Amino acid sequence: MTAYQHRVRYHEADAQGFLFNARYLELADVAMTEFFRALGWPYEELVAGGTDPSVVSATLTFSRPARFEDLLDVTARCTRVGTSSFGLDVHVTRETDALATIQLVYVNVDAAAATSRPLPGELAEALRSAAAQ
Repeated sequence: MTAYQHRVRYHEADAQGFLFNARYLELADVAMTEFFRALGWPYEELVAGGTDPSVVSATLTFSRPARFEDLLDVTARCTRVGTSSFGLDVHVTRETDALATIQLVYVNVDAAAATSRPLPGELAEALRSAAAQ
């Protein structure tokens, strides 16, 4: 599982003083990038190697709110690997409190053709290895 920390900034909070719900997808996007970096695939190399992941499904479950100045731990774990797609679960916590779970499905796309394409073999194997842990 790959982790990074995020401190909730003033402009990310809504009128209730909570981290605005749409910001959780931004956290998940950074988590995906950090997940691949930890696998040895910085994002630029990922794209250069034929992988351009696009979110096709996102399910967010909120348990508790995050507030301005909270320090959050954001972790990503690969849950499944298909021919052209993979799943990541992203967990957002504050100390011992679970705040949100974000279940994402990505499809590898050929951006120019706007179609899916298979994951490169070496990357698919790295994802399968990560999912098995």
